[in-house]
Amino acid sequence: MNELLNLLKHNALESPENLAKMLGTTAEDVKKQIADFEREGIIRAYQAVVNEEKLDASLVTTVIEVKVTPESEGGFDRIADRISRFPEVDSCFLMSGGFDLLLFIKGRTMQDAFSFVSEKLSTMPGVTSTATHFMMKTYKQNGIVMHTGDDDERLKVSP
Repeated sequence: MNELLNLLKHNALESPENLAKMLGTTAEDVKKQIADFEREGIIRAYQAVVNEEKLDASLVTTVIEVKVTPESEGGFDRIADRISRFPEVDSCFLMSGGFDLLLFIKGRTMQDAFSFVSEKLSTMPGVTSTATHFMMKTYKQNGIVMHTGDDDERLKVSP
């Protein structure tokens, strides 16, 4: 991966001046490279990694395995595109193995997830089956450890 992209993945708020120092180039070169990445669609968005467990109104994250019948003209792409357009869907991946698509959705309650699966997803032409899993706790997300405890990893010693 490009070194600049790697630095931006770790901290998208880093200034072009600091990035330039780390890369041994100029801030103008960094700004131009970032603009090129954005224009070419390599950089799609900038997001904060949020520890939702610390929020009062945390969301229920649901992981859904989906089996589909690929379309003769569009394969998996067309149905994945249609599913991805639902506002509930955070992520959609084509997978190898026992199912075809893996979805991550968020809702306020488990009932929200149930409604999405039963009313929208399972009724779509081409969707043959689903398996739904609820995420209980997030330990690491996007390379960021989410634990909220003491950072001291040493074992506690009692007298």
